[in-house]
Amino acid sequence: MTSSQPSDSRLAALHAALYRAIPALLAGFAFLAAWELYVDLSGIKPSILPAPSRILTEGWLNREALIANSWPTLGATLGGFALSLAFAFASSILMDFMPFMRRALLPIFIASQTLPLVAIAPLVVLWFGFGLLPKILLVALVTFFPLLVALLQGYEATDRDIAELLNSMKASRWRIFRLARLPSSLPYFFAGLRISITYAVVGAIFAEYAGAARGLGIYILNAKNNFRPDLVLAAVIVSALLTLCLFALTLVIKRFAMPWQPSQERRR
Repeated sequence: MTSSQPSDSRLAALHAALYRAIPALLAGFAFLAAWELYVDLSGIKPSILPAPSRILTEGWLNREALIANSWPTLGATLGGFALSLAFAFASSILMDFMPFMRRALLPIFIASQTLPLVAIAPLVVLWFGFGLLPKILLVALVTFFPLLVALLQGYEATDRDIAELLNSMKASRWRIFRLARLPSSLPYFFAGLRISITYAVVGAIFAEYAGAARGLGIYILNAKNNFRPDLVLAAVIVSALLTLCLFALTLVIKRFAMPWQPSQERRR
């Protein structure tokens, strides 16, 4: 009896997730149907606006090239995001332990987010070459700030009573951080993680635009130059699927890192 309860709860959660996804699926299907109908009835040329069926067909016919160009983009995305994650954690800990470093560094980090990527990307490629490193750096530049802000807000959300209790027990600053401030930042961290991961693939593709030998960015650029909007949109679909997969991965990681969170959400 007890062994069937976890499977029953997982099945109920799956049914609930599918039920919540129905409106989005219906809206997406209606949009694609309207798009297909408009292309058929208007007689617009495929070189201007291809129908969804044509995009899927051409994407399937060119699947090998799309897959081959997806791997470099995925590698740059994961490498840049890993660097972003490490830098955001290190910077947040430094700012939390040294408030004067927060006052010194946070305005610089805010200013870095005002730099137009279209201007900075060619310079990064010029400085670091056409290899993987400039793509990683540009992805990290795009994604680290939401993670940093989320972590800092999470530290500030620590329950004051818990912090004072640990302080009264003569706990060290690091022990208070590890037992109170870091756990309290987890919900904020995963919120920032979901925001950042949606920018990561776009940042990698934009970096490839500035200079690369392979990748979805180069594939899109070549398809555009050859007046193949169907292949451009097929590559866009692949990049969207990569983003959705990475987004889903963050939810899985959150489930393992915060196993108590799903039960709290179901009670709301």
